[in-house]
Parts: sequence; structure tokens; C-alpha cells
Amino acid sequence: MIANSLSTSAAIIYRFHARDLHLVLGPSSDGKPIRFCITLDGKAPGDDHGADTDADGYGTVTENRLYQLVRQHGIIRDRTFHIKFLTSGVKAFAFTFG
Repeated sequence: MIANSLSTSAAIIYRFHARDLHLVLGPSSDGKPIRFCITLDGKAPGDDHGADTDADGYGTVTENRLYQLVRQHGIIRDRTFHIKFLTSGVKAFAFTFG
């Protein structure tokens, strides 16, 4: 998967079953940071947020790299992940799971 968001409000929705959800992301071609917000099953991730998101689901893409967006605690179960980019220009490359 390679995607480049040319408009604001671009989003990705993905169903997964894993403890960790990572996404390789990069900022816009001009290097400006890209803000985003994630949800799990339609709600803020709370304690299940990753290292690159807060409990409310917010984060920022600042460089080309792997971003840990979800780190589930407790029982691993099927979840629906949603990421909405609040600024245009983000580049999304690949999901990985742990």
C-alpha cells in the first residue's frame, strides 16, 4: 500500500487482530508536520494508544518512519482502526503488526 493524501480529511479504516498496529508514514513533500487522530472501534484509544499517539488518539507525522499507533493491553481481540489526517500531504506506505 502506498497512498499520498492531497486533501484534508483523508482517512484509512482497517480491521486487525494484533497487540500492536504500526504504520509507516511520511510528512508532506514540503516537510511540514501532519497531525492525525486515531480511534479504535469508534472511540479514543485510551490506555491502548501507541508510543506515537496519546490517549485521545492524536499524533503528528514529522519524518519518514514507522509509527506505533496502537498497543493493546489485556486480551487481544479484533478491532477496527481508523486514522484521520487533519492536514493534507501525508504519505502512508505499509501496516505492520506485533
